[in-house]
Amino acid sequence: MSAPAVAVSGDRDAEQEAAHAARTAPGLSPRRAARTAARHAAEADRVRRLDPDVVGELTRAGCSRHFVPAEHGGTEGTFTSLVDAAAHVGEGCASAAWVGTLFAAHGRIASYLPGRARRELWDATPDTRIAAGIAPPRLDATEVPGGRRLTGEWPNVSGADFADWVLLAARAGGGGGGEAVPTLFLVPIADCAVLDTWHPAGMRGTGSSTVGVEDVFVPGHRAVPRDRLLLPREPGAARCHSVPYPFVAALMFAAPVLGAARGALADWVRTPRASTPALDAVLARSSAELRAAELLLRGAAGRADTAPVEPLTVAETVRDVVAAVELCGTAVDRLAHADGCPCPSGSTEGPVRRRLRDIRTASTHAMLRFEPSARSYAQALLGA
Repeated sequence: MSAPAVAVSGDRDAEQEAAHAARTAPGLSPRRAARTAARHAAEADRVRRLDPDVVGELTRAGCSRHFVPAEHGGTEGTFTSLVDAAAHVGEGCASAAWVGTLFAAHGRIASYLPGRARRELWDATPDTRIAAGIAPPRLDATEVPGGRRLTGEWPNVSGADFADWVLLAARAGGGGGGEAVPTLFLVPIADCAVLDTWHPAGMRGTGSSTVGVEDVFVPGHRAVPRDRLLLPREPGAARCHSVPYPFVAALMFAAPVLGAARGALADWVRTPRASTPALDAVLARSSAELRAAELLLRGAAGRADTAPVEPLTVAETVRDVVAAVELCGTAVDRLAHADGCPCPSGSTEGPVRRRLRDIRTASTHAMLRFEPSARSYAQALLGA
């Protein structure tokens, strides 16, 4: 079975042209980052962190500034362009795409901080890299004059090795019998310890280690209630700052998965093997599933950029995103098990299986689980 000369699927030409236009639009230019990430992908998997050159190229591509407010020199970009760019980078290295996408996403979250904190972040440059541990918090922040003190550890903070600042979630308030409020605190990475705890099966290059802090003071202006992310930043804010976090969170985690799956298909096609009816069926089914996944994600990104923010629209978008991730996993699993997926000479694992590890690990993220999205969709549609 010989590799096609141009693309895996001939019917993708028009969409590839549109995706190329989005990738080369001002604000995101991921081509060089994609090439650099692909060269270092195997090494990133081995050493469990990205190469500094890859992170530098992600920054130059515009990832960190993508959702930064224009008043701070940022792009206020679209979700469609970020999904296209992340999938493009993810074809070479899913971990690089994941970290670059999260640098963008965390810039969007940090945009909700008070003005003084935003100026501290971006007065020098809108390319500040921000990592985050913002899962529902279990730790309490101690109230002190002028702010809070934080002590604890936050696991799975992707890109922490290369961040300038980190957002950490903790409970605040609750004094006098009141309920504690989940709050995001902005902390300089220099005040944190990055602990080497990241030993997963896949997505190893994300370096999603644990961030620890010990009695760190966070002034009051560097904090924002976590629920603030459910509302627009302000009246008349840019579209990327007007959609609630649940509308777009899963979408950004899914884009690197699509890239990894497309890369796996390209790797499989490039591997010399005899054509048989069974292998022809594997190629056709898997390529069709990835085509469907791509259409689902692009549709979801388009709704995030333009559709009315209504409960059913949000639920449909998340449903489509997690369904796309499932399709990617199914397609690449089939490819990896067809014909034994021969490994390169001297290697114990071929590139398709490495990408499958990445997809399986990414799919376990809380934002990409199918059952919660199915429940939310049924509730929005049926009122159940």
